[in-house]
Amino acid sequence: MRWRGASGIGAGCIRRGGPPRPRCRLGLRRVAEGAGGPAALRKMLRTAPRLLRTICTTAAAYQQKLKLALIGQSIFGQEVYNKLRKEGHKVVGVFTVPDKNGQADPLALAAEKDGTPVFKFPRWRAKGKPIQEVVAAYKSVGAELNVLPFCTQFIPMDVIECPKHGSIIYHPSILPRHRGASAINWTLIQGDKKAGFTIFWADDGLDTGPILLQRECDVGQNDTVDDLYNRFLFPEGIKAMVEAVDLIADGKAPRIPQPEEGATYEGIQKKENAEISWDQPASALHNWIRGHDKVPGAWATIDGQVVTFYGSSLLDASVPAGQELAIKGASRPGLITKNGLVIFGSDGKMVLVRNLQFEDGKMIPASKYFSADETTALELTEEEKKMAEDIRAIWKGILSNVAVIEDSTDFFKSGASSMHVVRMLEEIKQKYSGLQLQNEDVYMATKFADFIQMAVRKFRGEDKEEELVIDYVSKNVNNMTVNMPYQCFINGQFINADDGKTYDTINPTDGSVIASVSSASLADVDKAVAAAKEAFENGEWGRMNARERGRLMYRLADLMEEHQEELATIESIDSGAVYTLALKTHVGMSVQTFRYFAGWCDKIQGATIPISQARPNHNLTFTKKEPIGVCAIVIPWNYPLMMLAWKSAACLAAGNTLVLKPAQVTPLTSLKFAELSAKAGFPKGVINILPGSGGLVGQHLSEHPDVRKVGFTGSTPTGKQIMKSAATNLKKVSLELGGKSPLIIFSDCELDRAVKMGMGAVYFNKGENCIAAGRLFVEESIHDEFVRKVVEEIKKMKIGDPLDRSTDHGPQNHKAHLEKLLQYCETGVKEGATLVYGGRQVRRPGFFMEPTVFTDVEDHMYIAQEESFGPVMVISKFKNGDVDGVLQRANTTEYGLASGVFTKDISKALYISEKLEAGTVFINTYNKTDVAAPFGGFKQSGFGKDLGEEALHEYLRTKAITVEY
Repeated sequence: MRWRGASGIGAGCIRRGGPPRPRCRLGLRRVAEGAGGPAALRKMLRTAPRLLRTICTTAAAYQQKLKLALIGQSIFGQEVYNKLRKEGHKVVGVFTVPDKNGQADPLALAAEKDGTPVFKFPRWRAKGKPIQEVVAAYKSVGAELNVLPFCTQFIPMDVIECPKHGSIIYHPSILPRHRGASAINWTLIQGDKKAGFTIFWADDGLDTGPILLQRECDVGQNDTVDDLYNRFLFPEGIKAMVEAVDLIADGKAPRIPQPEEGATYEGIQKKENAEISWDQPASALHNWIRGHDKVPGAWATIDGQVVTFYGSSLLDASVPAGQELAIKGASRPGLITKNGLVIFGSDGKMVLVRNLQFEDGKMIPASKYFSADETTALELTEEEKKMAEDIRAIWKGILSNVAVIEDSTDFFKSGASSMHVVRMLEEIKQKYSGLQLQNEDVYMATKFADFIQMAVRKFRGEDKEEELVIDYVSKNVNNMTVNMPYQCFINGQFINADDGKTYDTINPTDGSVIASVSSASLADVDKAVAAAKEAFENGEWGRMNARERGRLMYRLADLMEEHQEELATIESIDSGAVYTLALKTHVGMSVQTFRYFAGWCDKIQGATIPISQARPNHNLTFTKKEPIGVCAIVIPWNYPLMMLAWKSAACLAAGNTLVLKPAQVTPLTSLKFAELSAKAGFPKGVINILPGSGGLVGQHLSEHPDVRKVGFTGSTPTGKQIMKSAATNLKKVSLELGGKSPLIIFSDCELDRAVKMGMGAVYFNKGENCIAAGRLFVEESIHDEFVRKVVEEIKKMKIGDPLDRSTDHGPQNHKAHLEKLLQYCETGVKEGATLVYGGRQVRRPGFFMEPTVFTDVEDHMYIAQEESFGPVMVISKFKNGDVDGVLQRANTTEYGLASGVFTKDISKALYISEKLEAGTVFINTYNKTDVAAPFGGFKQSGFGKDLGEEALHEYLRTKAITVEY
């Protein structure tokens, strides 16, 4: 009997080396004992020891250590080896493959470096029988357990069963499903919703041994093998292998028989059987392509040659414009579009393919299919010729089996693997830090001459000269043509969502559709975060000096000002803001904010600190203020552009990069801002904008391990959820949340001014204002007159089209919010408050609501405690002269965003301001914010500040440095 442990994970992937096809070969097959099927298996797993499902590798948890033999190869095997040694287990021998082209396997390299015995047997069997010398060499190390993380050789059962504890093997599927080779590929090909891995006890069957532990993850609609590998199978697989060994060492490892019900077996996928069958729906075509990406590659015949498809995604949109491309076997021609090749399933639905590879190995963007041969060879300068020779030397160091690196030398056909891609790019980066190359660049130019041409173009910056391609939705409105981007903005490009999904954004004035906007997916979040991380760590932005950063921000502010009328118009039709207010506040303050923080860029300073000296030594201690990294910014719908500016300007001034999610109902000014940022010259990846669902995009951003800071403005319940999610990697968080801001009006105030300011405190921006006065306390002696004057002024207000310059009061932001406000008013009436005015929807198209006034509001009522976020004035009277009593009532709220007081007595005003529990207190004014004044709340209104110098510190970290001299 024999066992070949090759059902494990590949040798790496992009960024870690790239996974080849997971392969598996076992000898005789033995049906595992036990019954019950998958459901029974899941039940058994649930009732297994708790440690089965909980990763814990601390030294205190496991006391026993084992002597291990590692049999296998790859970066995955190397990482398992390193972690097991770190855990305290002794690796007594590593059994791996012979060197290939003069290069040792990563597992062998790590073991040799540590002095661990390494054996490189070409084979373990000859003519079907174990080679006794090989088996004897294995037995000489005295292993107590065999660990096979990834192995491509047949291992005899003499070896598998030799150790005290037997052998364990990693398999990249949820057994008993997808036994055999190419398990990850088949998970995608068959459209499984769950992926995962199993660590099981090796037996003489085909991946049939008892289960030790399993892990699973969701499969995204556009996940590839690389995605699953990078996100889950590689990092969690390493942890689980270590956990499995620890469980065995502690005598707690289960042996759960595999059921045969639900078991599947698929063979290894090879190029010859990866041809695309066109008589399938789009989802099946997509699964077939992504399941074969990158190895062996799904293919079709085009113009008489085999063309391999890479980078597919489902496209849920109208058929785009493009040039037809005949594909053999397809009932309908494909379309070469600006985003790639669009192909059609038998159901008429579409798949977008991004890259194509020809028979000679050349890979191109699918969008360039008809222009692939139009590139003219470059004439190199002397400096560029030297760079080419340096790169030639790097290739030679990797391809040591190749005598001479010629222009026609193909990197991969000469023996290099995806693991060597990372090495090559890192070596080039060491010599030429200004040359930023990506893994995909190597796949696009595999021959040396092509690679040099590509590298020189990037070195010259020619790739940056490509004009920004923007698809607009254009509308003639407000006596102008407004051009509105509607796609996700990721890494300097406007692109459709990865899954092609869109949603409609609505004009609240009449309920009409403005545009269908891309709805970002989880894959888009990952792309945007990766782009922001790359820009921060390796891009031009991270190397840019502070004054240059400020210059870009000033330029952006100038462009915003140049486009202020267009921005204000978009803000009006998308959010319902009155145009004159949008021009002055929504846009005007946004411009001011960027200019204010642009001035801060080169003024961020640390400090020197005198510390105790240990004589005769001398010490210098100083602090540095550093940017945090990738920041996620999630903003609300009431001031779409201004909220963007308040957070983004401080974030960028501090030197961070960002991924911003605008409110789902108001994405358009954020996307216009993205366009202007690109035109201002911000490097790719610094600013990324993802319209879409908060529950999907916002949640994934707050959980994402590469995001180091979340800035959020929105509701208190959502803020609490973000705090929980941010705990995954202890992100820095700042929150500006709900409010129920009290406004106290004393009888000694200037009444007409108090009426005017009080109305502004409630009805400014249709009441959709985070610091709106949620409750007015009016002194008894002036209460009735105050209410009378307010109602008189409301009757003078013009409700109507926000683009009409004479309009005072526009529509509420969206239909659901209007319905919520009407329900809020109904609740107030039911609880006994007096509805003095309004409380109804205006009889006209759109989402208009009458300005509303309630009196006789008692402290226990719902409308006294909860925020309306709309044009609802809630008035309670207080006894004449009862300063402390009204203060107590004003502070009896869980919110603390803003507050106000009107009185001519400055001593009383200052006393009130000291006692009010709110982040901002207005005295004889309201809504007076300025870019230089910090803004933020107390209690459940959040923490952290926007605006002013304090806002910068939300996006900085402090490092202390001590030097002894």
